[in-house]
Amino acid sequence: MKTVYFRIAAFATLLTAAAVPTVAPAQQQYPQMQNQPAATQASVINLDNRIVALERQLSDILRAEEENARRIGQLESTLKDEREASASKIASLEAKLAAASSAPSQTSADPPSEKPKSASASAASKPKAIPAIVTSTDSTSQSDPAEAAYDEGYQLWKAGKFDEAIGALRAFSSAYPNHRRTSWANNLAGRAMLDKGEPRAAAEALLANYRGNPKGERAADSLFYLGQALVKLKQPGQACKAYAELDAVYGDSMRADLKKLLTQAKTEAKCG
Repeated sequence: MKTVYFRIAAFATLLTAAAVPTVAPAQQQYPQMQNQPAATQASVINLDNRIVALERQLSDILRAEEENARRIGQLESTLKDEREASASKIASLEAKLAAASSAPSQTSADPPSEKPKSASASAASKPKAIPAIVTSTDSTSQSDPAEAAYDEGYQLWKAGKFDEAIGALRAFSSAYPNHRRTSWANNLAGRAMLDKGEPRAAAEALLANYRGNPKGERAADSLFYLGQALVKLKQPGQACKAYAELDAVYGDSMRADLKKLLTQAKTEAKCG
């Protein structure tokens, strides 16, 4: 009886012991199977967040590039407008410079006319101003080669061809030393030197014309332009002396236009 009970108990124990290994592994693996979906879901969410962040960064980069492109376009448009405006200003200045260079240069005071008039009119009114407009083909020039030679030098001076004018006027004075136009020619040669930008040479020529023939028809003019040359040479005191001598020597016999220029010149040179 005891033997049977012992066998039954042992058999029950074996059954119990055998049942434990089969149940325990199943119970240990079940939580792991429950945790796998949660880990996968967290990975997906993390990946989505990273993708969203990258998309935002990409959007910011694209937006910045568009803004830079817009700014660059504005800058290029502004630079183009400025280049066009600068080109227009440069063209305008070049046109003005070309116009200025083509015109004959003048001294600071408006010069009286050096155009010769007929011999009869000159003899009748020596102290009066010479007419501003006289044709170069008057009867006197056609009949007198000396008048024609002087007129050639005058026309060259009027056209701003100062070197050619000086040569023609000196040739006239050499060919006709006793002609009444010699005073005119020497005076105009000095003025051409002054217009050319050679005040020292002009002063010498003008002083020689005044001293060589103080009663010449253009001796007073030479004394006036001598003062102008001295002003160019930065010698206003000497210029004032020339103006004073002009006023003292010629006084009332001075032409009205020259007298007006003399008043202006004294003011500019600050003569006392």
